Amino acid sequence: MNIHAVHHLPDVPYAYGSGRDRLKIRLRSARGDLKKVTIYYKDRYDWENDYKKKDMDEIITTSLFSFYGTEITVRRARFRYFFLLEEKSGRRIVYDAGGFREPVTEGFEYRGFQFAYSAQGDTYKPKEIFNDAVVYQIFPERFRNGNKENDPPGTLPWGGIPAQGNFFGGDIKGITQGLPYLKDLGINMIYLTPVFSSSSNHKYNINNYFALDPQFGTMEEVREMVEKAHSMGIRVIFDAVFNHTGSDIPMFLDVMQKGEKSPYSSWYHIDSYPADPENPDYYTFATGIGSMPKLRTENHEVREYFYSAGKFWIEKIGIDGWRLDVSDEVDHKFWQGFKEAVESVNPNAVLIGEIMHEASSFLRGNELDSVMNYPFKDALCEYFARRETDETHFTDTLSNVRALYTDEISSQLWNLIGSHDTPRFLTEARGEVKRLLLALAFQFSYPGVPYIYYGDEAGLDGGRDPYCRRCMEWDEEKQDKRILDFTKKMIEFRKKYPELTSSKVSFRTAPGMIAMERKSGDELSGRKIIIYFNNQDKEAEIKPEDNITEITPTDMEGKTPGELYTCGHLILKPMSFRAFLKEE
Repeated sequence: MNIHAVHHLPDVPYAYGSGRDRLKIRLRSARGDLKKVTIYYKDRYDWENDYKKKDMDEIITTSLFSFYGTEITVRRARFRYFFLLEEKSGRRIVYDAGGFREPVTEGFEYRGFQFAYSAQGDTYKPKEIFNDAVVYQIFPERFRNGNKENDPPGTLPWGGIPAQGNFFGGDIKGITQGLPYLKDLGINMIYLTPVFSSSSNHKYNINNYFALDPQFGTMEEVREMVEKAHSMGIRVIFDAVFNHTGSDIPMFLDVMQKGEKSPYSSWYHIDSYPADPENPDYYTFATGIGSMPKLRTENHEVREYFYSAGKFWIEKIGIDGWRLDVSDEVDHKFWQGFKEAVESVNPNAVLIGEIMHEASSFLRGNELDSVMNYPFKDALCEYFARRETDETHFTDTLSNVRALYTDEISSQLWNLIGSHDTPRFLTEARGEVKRLLLALAFQFSYPGVPYIYYGDEAGLDGGRDPYCRRCMEWDEEKQDKRILDFTKKMIEFRKKYPELTSSKVSFRTAPGMIAMERKSGDELSGRKIIIYFNNQDKEAEIKPEDNITEITPTDMEGKTPGELYTCGHLILKPMSFRAFLKEE
């Protein structure tokens, strides 16, 4: 046994409360090292009774590690436990808080790990609105021009070449007009990049957090849009920027005018005065972007101002939550207070962070509810779009991300394959539509929340900003119907089978091939779904289990197979997938 690979901590994600008197437990070992892992547990104050015991399941596997998990219950939620590790040779080793030892006689009190108390106040409750969510990201300035009367000066004809500073007139009225299209697609949650008063087309340099930008319309129009979306079963998420403001916000203008004497000088990180956006000697978003001065979010007045803004749009307009820009550069205490403020007006409001890397410290239940899963996006682009990596590296990347988070969080990660900050997937795939279709099939079959960047479903392409921010194509003759129809079918497929929205997943791989197995959280269900992906330009042969029913929503050629197989080999076409249901 490679004891150097064995790891457990009585803390997230290796131990955490999952309900009244319940604790979820994980343990890591070297892959394939162990025949069985058994947890022994009881009340931490119980010195009289024997330990209860329970075998743990292998829940996550990478090329290096196996992760075992289970849920244990102790009345009064005070836990003491240790692990019995059994090698394939039959040798058994105890792993407790003191390390490793040979098993001692029955009745010996091991130095157990202790989870002192699973407090209800610390138990994270998953947001139900993520259960069957399909997110659609909208860049408002480029989605649809519904009211030409609010177009800013110099607005260009729709569909022109995007640039950093040009405008095409997209607005809130256009989003309202597009809601039936989104409903027909199967969308039930939209996320809008910032809509607040700002001088740019992207609106991330905000100068008034309590006002809709006039080029997008009026407060009445945004309220009408949210109400209509809700009537169609579509939730609305706004984008908030609390890491920095625009340099033309009244607070920073006051700093520019009064210097250190400004009451807002402590709102920002000013190194020297005067504060000059053309030659910034202060902290900014990224490096030297003077139009976006960074905030001191530890400042009490800053917090109260933005907490008020967070509540305002939920109370006055009825939005369902916030996507939080650059959230990994804002302190934890700010987010803890923001969550309390937002949930004080809507307990079901959701908070999603823009964090492009590991984010476990923000996902402990008292700050963010989810993050944009950029490692997922990068993995799919590497494997399906650019074919730069193999199956082992691809599945390891995804499994390592799941190992970072609790099961509840993994089910709520926003699984994107493109955004306004990245090249579009079709461009990454060099225009190869089948690569996009196969990635979509994987995206909608995987745990988490599927996320569509506007226009990807219609065949939009585009490189890095500004080219990934093209105008939405509304001419049906110019939309790629094959991608659009395929996206609809994959959304329907996901909603039809509850196994696809659980957190349970495992992989088997072969050169050019991946088999993904999905099970529901219901231990008594006995059902599972197996999906085979052939990511190569040649046919592949598979041998599914006996007595399975094909449930492939499309074979990527427009057909819909659906028959019972009992034995034998089946063929996967080049760059295609097939899905099967197994009743056990």
